[in-house]
Amino acid sequence: MKRRNFLDIFFGGSLLATIAAFVYPVVRYVLPSKRTAVIQNSVAAAKVGELPPNAAKVFKFGSAPAVLINTAEGKLVALSAICTHLTCTVRYDGETGTLFCPCHNGRFDLNGTVLSGPPPRPLETYAVEISGPDIIVTRKS
Repeated sequence: MKRRNFLDIFFGGSLLATIAAFVYPVVRYVLPSKRTAVIQNSVAAAKVGELPPNAAKVFKFGSAPAVLINTAEGKLVALSAICTHLTCTVRYDGETGTLFCPCHNGRFDLNGTVLSGPPPRPLETYAVEISGPDIIVTRKS
């Protein structure tokens, strides 16, 4: 093999390896791997008396976050904490009594209904019950 051919192959291979090193992370980001979803129908989200009025707590419901809200009136509400627009985690805004998605200004009421912003669907709501010292959140069927 001539030296010129060897250098052409060597530098061509180096160029391909460099391009692959830049493209691979982008492809992995754009096409994330499939995660096995943990299906859970109920979870103990908090202890009775843990949440003061007009406060919220984010907890894990299966493999996804959910939010438990104790309204100013003392009513317990649980919803999925995943925005239906781009799967950002929503936050409770105690001043307005709504859930707020910081990614694109989406707002939801405490029934999960979209009030404003780009989210196309409402948030999933869960049933809340008190069982002894625990607040149990259950997926609605």
